[in-house]
Amino acid sequence: MNHGPDPEQFHRRLLDWFGANARDLPWRRSRDPYAIWVSEIMLQQTRVAAVLEHYARFIKRFPTLRKLAEADDEEVLAYWSGLGYYRRARLLHKAAQIVSSNLGGSIPARSAELRKLPGIGEYTSAAIASIAFGEPIACVDGNVERVLLRIRGWDENSATATRIRTEAGRLLDANRPGDFNQAMMELGATVCLPRTPLCLQCPVTGLCATRGEHVVAVRKKMRRRLSAYALLRRRSAGTSQVLLEQRRSDIALMPGMWELPPIDPKSAPEDRKALSVRHSITDSNYHVSVYILEPRQHKALPRSGTKREWFPQDQLHQLPLTGLTRKILKRLDAWPESEDHGLDMLPKQLETAMRV
Repeated sequence: MNHGPDPEQFHRRLLDWFGANARDLPWRRSRDPYAIWVSEIMLQQTRVAAVLEHYARFIKRFPTLRKLAEADDEEVLAYWSGLGYYRRARLLHKAAQIVSSNLGGSIPARSAELRKLPGIGEYTSAAIASIAFGEPIACVDGNVERVLLRIRGWDENSATATRIRTEAGRLLDANRPGDFNQAMMELGATVCLPRTPLCLQCPVTGLCATRGEHVVAVRKKMRRRLSAYALLRRRSAGTSQVLLEQRRSDIALMPGMWELPPIDPKSAPEDRKALSVRHSITDSNYHVSVYILEPRQHKALPRSGTKREWFPQDQLHQLPLTGLTRKILKRLDAWPESEDHGLDMLPKQLETAMRV
């Protein structure tokens, strides 16, 4: 009967590899629980490349839990804008306020206590507790699960969550839980890929039951949706302004965020079309058309949000905009030229990491 790889041998190979090959990511240079917490929330369902710039900018503006707790909702969303899944930002903000007001500003050190905070589930609590506080608890995200399934040769359709968690706990290096968990995630993210895994580069390939020949689930087909938006600009008091509309607060997707006024793609004036762009949100691929209209036409636009306002172009980066809106404004040269992304926090060594 196959009982799986020997833990000590597995630890040695994996951690030696991680020490030599780990990407230089800003949150790995710190044991500050707050910085680690922010990074783990941002990395949920989001690629490292997308997180890096936003993380630097967010941490520069909110360097401590107290600074985040004292901020207002709109500013937090503005600095999260572009990352998507905005509920994460709202829950992170709410949790920071709870820690600040009810826990004396001290982030709980144990995963069981962390799970009581909004937005922190089983995986995130284990990641924070193991990396920041050294709690010997295994983290199981999608990358780690794939590594474990391949190492054991288990069918992902039959391996239960309990079975996977048990194996993760069996292999965990209790002396270096934070490094071990990060190494497992790194292995899944950079070597043990969903498609065409790089088995020749894997430090534990000799301990793996499948060596990459493992069937993975077929990705759910994305739905195709069509949408259209209007870009209206004007000059007022010597300043360029852009018309934005606020999404309703009672909708499930990105409530209260600001976006360009949506229009009916069937009746949009084709001669005013300025841009076509694709944008993915959860299970949908949006094929978006953008039309440049005259400022005087704003009164004729259909209204679907709570309100519309003209905003100075040089202040747009301070607003909680949808990621699609940011993308459109940048491509149509309607974005502040002097926006400070906080990129001075990112050294040149991260250029490789940003491509992963």
